[in-house]
Amino acid sequence: MREINDYRDKNVLVFGAGMSGTNAALLLVKLGANVTLTDAKPVAEIADYDRLLKAGVKVVAGSSPESLVEKADLMVKNPGIPYTVSLVQAALRKPIPIICEVELAAEISSAPIVGVTGSNGKTTTTTMISEMLTAGMSDGTAYRAGNIGIPATQVAERATNRDQIVMELSSFMLLGITKLHPHIAVITNIYSNHLDYHKTRENYVAAKMQITKNQTERDFLVMNFDQPEWRKLSQQSKALVVPFSAQGNYEDGAYQSRGKLYFRDEFIMNTADLKVSGEPNVENALAAIAVAKLSGVPNDKIIEVLRTFSGVRHRNQYVLTAAGREFYNDSKATDIEATQMALTGMQKPVILIAGGLDRGYTFEKLEPEFRDHVRGLVVYGETAELLKQAGNAAGVSDIKVVNNLDEAVSAAYDLSQPGDVVLLSPANASWDQFASYEERGDRFIADVEKLTGQREEK
Repeated sequence: MREINDYRDKNVLVFGAGMSGTNAALLLVKLGANVTLTDAKPVAEIADYDRLLKAGVKVVAGSSPESLVEKADLMVKNPGIPYTVSLVQAALRKPIPIICEVELAAEISSAPIVGVTGSNGKTTTTTMISEMLTAGMSDGTAYRAGNIGIPATQVAERATNRDQIVMELSSFMLLGITKLHPHIAVITNIYSNHLDYHKTRENYVAAKMQITKNQTERDFLVMNFDQPEWRKLSQQSKALVVPFSAQGNYEDGAYQSRGKLYFRDEFIMNTADLKVSGEPNVENALAAIAVAKLSGVPNDKIIEVLRTFSGVRHRNQYVLTAAGREFYNDSKATDIEATQMALTGMQKPVILIAGGLDRGYTFEKLEPEFRDHVRGLVVYGETAELLKQAGNAAGVSDIKVVNNLDEAVSAAYDLSQPGDVVLLSPANASWDQFASYEERGDRFIADVEKLTGQREEK
């Protein structure tokens, strides 16, 4: 951890008492700031309340009045809190700077940072990269942090200059950066996502591109080149652009050709030797290969990781095989594009379970994948009828509408036959029936285990 004096005697307001907010508040006290943490939750629901008070943090719970910004020099905001919330608006009017916890982490980090963003594949790519970098180190660790569920400040406090931090960065986090400067930045892809927060696709894309705003010509931007828009966006960066592509040969980057993976025309491994299957995972692997090669990781370490990497929980995760059916948990597929990618990666007929929170969009975009990959469709939740309409338009012959995920697992098994894949890939957020996609995925696994009498394979 680097010693900095930027926050000494500053009045800092931390908005949000989740893991990132709590860690930010505790760090700021160590840096000499006067810290107030506020959250609409009552005291009983703030997990670290006693610890915060003991450290010297003032906690305002149950409401977050606008008056809190009157003496504040800075706000550190939970990334998920919209800028339209009254307290944030008050901070903007004052005005005071508003940052996120990852910005604090970047400021104190002694370890170089690899930043990873994108609409889909962030967590898988982040995990692949950290495992490759760690495998290539003789001394040190490549820690994962950020949107992957580990507070970045917590990691940055313990990381040394012998380590690296592979930081997964959401669009929400990237709006709250000013100085964060990854030496290597990765953009896995950019679709339309979180428009309820960003309001327009242009705003969302601009947030994603923040990852490269502080990069220079001495840095690297590893960018998916499989769509013209992404190739054009890469021109905004001052960094050296290193493309990756599962579809075309880019000799200055990582690419797939005829079932083989290359980096700058150097053969790395056969695609078939990846333990995780599907085109999305080929893209993730290529992005990770590019970062590893730029970082000097030997080929044998890269290959070892990719031959043994079995995926990340809730992200196209293989669960088990029973009675000739394979079960996959892709609960992290909270948007249409993620479900499209999951379906295109399947080589067997799919019985798809989908549905969830209605965010106001329809599902015509899924019709090609429904036609090509889906033999049966089970839908539930607020978007069940809309998904049924898309399934009917695509000619899916067997469609069932059920009330909840428990019923969906049973119905999907009834529709399936040996040789099929039963896939949970909802194409929707979980919040109509679950608190998080993790809870939804865990319920799916539990239902599958109960139905088959087998345990999840790990």
